[in-house]
Amino acid sequence: MLAIGPESEVGAFREFSRSMVALYVGGMGARGKNFYNTLFTRYGYEAEAQEIQDLYLAGKKQEAAAAVPASFLEETSLCGEEGYVRERVAQFAEAGVTILNVSPVARTLDGQKEMIAKVKEMCS
Repeated sequence: MLAIGPESEVGAFREFSRSMVALYVGGMGARGKNFYNTLFTRYGYEAEAQEIQDLYLAGKKQEAAAAVPASFLEETSLCGEEGYVRERVAQFAEAGVTILNVSPVARTLDGQKEMIAKVKEMCS
């Protein structure tokens, strides 16, 4: 997820993604057959992956979303002020990342296009 702007605005977008993460980690496949749950575990969130899946499969979707760690949302999104996003893009480059797949979140199509242009410039 990509959102560039003041934290008061983009923080809400990051929080919005909790329910999507819970769906993928908790509900995309049976126990032991969920690629996203396995990946979440490989990222170092084994206990959280189990809790999210337990809650989600028990029908407690809001609780599952609440169990998604804020640190995961922070680590896997580019949401913040422009300087912060620029710093994160540089960190990805330092780590050897050569392709960034971003989903821009903005109120308008023009806003989405602007964000993509900014990130493209940051990657140059």
